[in-house]
Amino acid sequence: MHVNTPEAGNTGAALARGSSRLLPLVISLFFAWGFCTVLVDVLIPKLKATFSLSYAEAMLTQFCFFLAYFVVSIPAALLVSRVGYLRGIVVGLLVMAGGCLMFSPAASMGWYPAFLAALFVLAGGITLVQVAANPLAAGLGDPARAHSRLTLAQAFNSFGTMIGPLFGSAMILAAGVAEPEPGLSGAALEAFRVEQASHVRLPYMIIAAVLVGLAALCWWVRRAPVPAVRPVGHGDYRRLLGIPRVSLGALSIFLYVGAEVAIGSALVNYLIMVGATTSEHAAGNLIAVYWGLAMVGRFIGSWVLRFVAPGLVLAVCAVAAAVLAVLAGTTLEGTAAAVAILSIGLFNSVMFPTIFTLSIDGLGEDTPGASGILCLAIVGGAIVPLLMGVAADRIGLALALLVPAVCYLWIASYGLLVKSGAIGSGRAAVAVAPDA
Repeated sequence: MHVNTPEAGNTGAALARGSSRLLPLVISLFFAWGFCTVLVDVLIPKLKATFSLSYAEAMLTQFCFFLAYFVVSIPAALLVSRVGYLRGIVVGLLVMAGGCLMFSPAASMGWYPAFLAALFVLAGGITLVQVAANPLAAGLGDPARAHSRLTLAQAFNSFGTMIGPLFGSAMILAAGVAEPEPGLSGAALEAFRVEQASHVRLPYMIIAAVLVGLAALCWWVRRAPVPAVRPVGHGDYRRLLGIPRVSLGALSIFLYVGAEVAIGSALVNYLIMVGATTSEHAAGNLIAVYWGLAMVGRFIGSWVLRFVAPGLVLAVCAVAAAVLAVLAGTTLEGTAAAVAILSIGLFNSVMFPTIFTLSIDGLGEDTPGASGILCLAIVGGAIVPLLMGVAADRIGLALALLVPAVCYLWIASYGLLVKSGAIGSGRAAVAVAPDA
């Protein structure tokens, strides 16, 4: 039974006509959530100093942010399967805007848990947008070029993650990162925290206004032809998890996002520690290099994936990232260490879109359900950075980079398993699936 929305039942010809109009809009969504997500990397050193946090406590920002993927992904997939891609995106954008607005009272209170709550709500909206936008970008056009098309969309996501740190560094870190003086307590400590937290308010108010504008635009084109979806039941999730491409792909997404976020979250402190820079503001700007290299890699990858097997590309990039993480964590110092850790961004570039499209290959109208599972796995961004934070408190930040290195080694294994044909696509499973 197909979902009864204006998006269902569209022909290939209608999709071809609509894709030229919708794809740029969908790509702008990738930019928007990349921009919002990466601001957490800039927020961490500010909150760490303002609230005198340990590395593990500071990483609770990422834990709460990416925990939303675990909580929201399956409900988001159920919603998208019933109301369609575009209406689901509108809801997600409005939730994102609401999360941004919550930063204002959080700053006024100067209370760390309020910032964590705002990040959770913001990430819940991003989760809903991702559940809808990833398969929509892959489905708007020739299926044979889905890997290339989603990688291109992810390149604009990386553009957002490159611009975001520059914006955040100028708006949040430019005024400096100050810790409370020893012995400060009571009303004086509360006033200090409110004053420092006030630098966070304006940037998120600006972002909220932009997100509302995007939601209005998506509502205006809500009747455009897009790929059909069907309602997802809980039994569908069990069946989809029985497909190795989906279940092992979800594990790969978990580890990839965890590794990428862990490294991005540690960059400011790492770059200062190895002597690459002495200023939090300058280190915050260097985060843009990390994400900018990911953007460049995705534009390159969009072209390479037209000619080279995606599993092989994934394996090569994951091995390169693991080697760089080990070198940055064990042997390099100064500029060489900075070059190594920032270069990981280049090899991260193709991993998410390649894993995603390999995992949903051949699933057809079951794609929203699989997308929900894969987006749920983004909770790795909550778990792996926290593990790395605990490791950093115990063995030092440099050696803690071995945590993401191990993650990359599994991702390389997944790429090789797909390349060798050891795990097939979901076509056979979909062919025998009962009609929902």
